[in-house]
Amino acid sequence: MSNSPDSADQATSRRFRPVRLLTIGVFALAGLIFWISFNTAKGTNIRSDDSMLRLSDLIEDRSHKNKALDQSAGALRSDVDRLAQRDDGSTKAEDLRLDSLEKEAGTRKLRGKALSVTLTDAPPNAAAKIPGVPEPQPNDLVIHQQDLQAVVNALWQGGAKGVQVMDQRLISTSAVRCVGNTLILQGRVYSPPYKVTAVGDTGKLRRAVDRSPAIQNYLQYVNAYGLGWKVEPREAVTLPGYSGTVDLHEAQSVK
Repeated sequence: MSNSPDSADQATSRRFRPVRLLTIGVFALAGLIFWISFNTAKGTNIRSDDSMLRLSDLIEDRSHKNKALDQSAGALRSDVDRLAQRDDGSTKAEDLRLDSLEKEAGTRKLRGKALSVTLTDAPPNAAAKIPGVPEPQPNDLVIHQQDLQAVVNALWQGGAKGVQVMDQRLISTSAVRCVGNTLILQGRVYSPPYKVTAVGDTGKLRRAVDRSPAIQNYLQYVNAYGLGWKVEPREAVTLPGYSGTVDLHEAQSVK
């Protein structure tokens, strides 16, 4: 029995209907992707480096604002210290105890002999300086977080009475963090060279630095690829008191 022309057309329509539905779905998905891309870009080129530049500018601007806030907090802390020195009925022993705690916490200025350690990135085009050593990768030529932490930890282990990284005093809750080749410390951003200064017995501090296994590992890269390393004893240094906020609410000294 032969099919009529109308029946053949209906069969063809039914046979190609899934293809048409798939085509419509593809166009709908493409339209959705274009809409999301436009909404994200807001009329700008999302592949442009301008967005990265704006992010860098934002980070730098926020770092400057945090520095200004730190200075403001330091001024307020000075006002509080001045008011606290008024006669409030406390005994001399209590005043001495408070003064001692503030020094231990790092909120008071600290002056004395010191040891300064400076770490610097190697030149971008640095090559291996020792025969048999492989040519450096980009990560071999920059200061990493563990390098700075190694110096800070060694100075504490050497009996440092206070430690400053760049222009900021460290306290027990301070964290040294690096993102790429930049240091983020207490809300502010720094670029190398990085300088760490510790007040204390310079002989003990130097011995602690020399004996640190982590620093010895870093010095291998200094010798192989030319990363910067400089250790200087200093006769008289004044470390600023920490002026930021303290998140720690309760603490007990280790006996």
